[in-house]
Amino acid sequence: MATKRPETVSRSELAAELAADVLVVGAGLAGLFAALAAAREGGRVIVLSSTKLDQSASWRAQGGIAAALAGDDSPELHVRDTLAAGRGACRESAVAVLAREAPLRVLELMELGVTFDRARDGSLALGLEGGHSRRRIVHSGGSATGRRVTRRLSALAAADPRVTVLEDTRCVRLVTAGDGGVCGALARTGEGQLLELRTRATVLATGGYAALWERTTNPPGAVGSGLWLALAAGAKVADLEFMQFHPTALAASGRWDGFLISEAVRGEGARLVDEEGERFCDELAPRDEVASAIWQRLAAGKRVFLDARAVPLATRFPNIDRALRLAGFDASSELVPVAPAAHYAIGGVATDLDGRSSVPGLYAVGECSCTGLHGANRLASNSLAECLVFARRAVRAALAEPHRKPPRELPAPLPSPLPTQASRRQLWQRAGLVRDPASLAELAQDPHPLVRLIGQFAAERAESRGVHRRRDRPGTDDRLDRRHFVFVPASETVDDPSSSLDTGYLSLETW
Repeated sequence: MATKRPETVSRSELAAELAADVLVVGAGLAGLFAALAAAREGGRVIVLSSTKLDQSASWRAQGGIAAALAGDDSPELHVRDTLAAGRGACRESAVAVLAREAPLRVLELMELGVTFDRARDGSLALGLEGGHSRRRIVHSGGSATGRRVTRRLSALAAADPRVTVLEDTRCVRLVTAGDGGVCGALARTGEGQLLELRTRATVLATGGYAALWERTTNPPGAVGSGLWLALAAGAKVADLEFMQFHPTALAASGRWDGFLISEAVRGEGARLVDEEGERFCDELAPRDEVASAIWQRLAAGKRVFLDARAVPLATRFPNIDRALRLAGFDASSELVPVAPAAHYAIGGVATDLDGRSSVPGLYAVGECSCTGLHGANRLASNSLAECLVFARRAVRAALAEPHRKPPRELPAPLPSPLPTQASRRQLWQRAGLVRDPASLAELAQDPHPLVRLIGQFAAERAESRGVHRRRDRPGTDDRLDRRHFVFVPASETVDDPSSSLDTGYLSLETW
């Protein structure tokens, strides 16, 4: 069957052509750290931010950075905790890399001028979160870690002569050379101008896709834009069935519904109780256990509350205390209603340990990537550590990419599918905390292509493991230990990734 010829854009339509060694798409923690790391290696970098720099998901990150820095801790203990939380699905080599290199990256942040919270004796004030056997979470400003770190890196990137930051500019297409490798991108500015960006390599750092679900802790833009770009370039994606639901998102009406109440609050002594005042779970168990326990209470018709009255919220977590007060709750004197919400995308663009995708010249880091690090359930605060560790590794590999000659004709910008409220509701109802075959089958008819693809992944994993729970298969299938479902786009998908969902296929790989 003949392949439809892709639509093209004339270079006469371009407002400008810019060149650099590395293009970074996304300006959260992973993207900014990648840009600065590439610049420190002597590379010229372009950073695309679809919003202002202070509107990324990283700015919302309340948790800290997990790193074995305490005297009673070690990378080996960090590995053990991560593997236990990952429920038999982690890529062990990725876990070892994270645990070994995370302390070095925290020290590098300190060299870059990031300040972390200190104890009275001057040592790092390390927090405890669910699934960790030691205090190993570094914070900045209590629960304002993402904001503090990203603000510092933003300032450094803006001042670095090797880094060009383009705010309010969106990547609308990856451009591939004759050998199929990515050699740059098309971008559209807020004023509608089209830019051609020519680079050796492109690093996707676009964040996740938790905002595809109706109830979420994520900003509205977290709808899988990086996945969409990667699929259009022919890259593999993996583990889309694994969406982590945060246990303690505020349950309230209006704009504050879904506001994240950090796990660190439970690490400092907050308790979960139902409407009868009964404590029903270990608050510091891994997130899949806690979220499931809350969901079962809610399914039984009971409300669930976070009791943080014994925690000095105003001094320890001032931004959480302030937000709760704006939402009408005084956590120092009353219980706060909570319920799980879609929070962190474990799946993403499939990569190796240096961030390489299956397409030459294309890399992915942070939440839009999937190294297999998190397995079937992310260990708390491993995500910011992942951003740092794998961004550093990715740019070193990216700077060694060969120069590829751009094509004579540029492909047209991709249409950007935005989820309707109906699609978001469908995903929440059909692929929420508990799933079944009939509900997942209904997602196959959804108009949004990524919603359909997530449903396909969830239907294929016929077991319950970590954050993926099936009513019809409540047990774990040992034959799927360390096995990952990977979507392989059809070779002709570079023009329209939505059509590739019908012609591509899922494979099962051992990582």
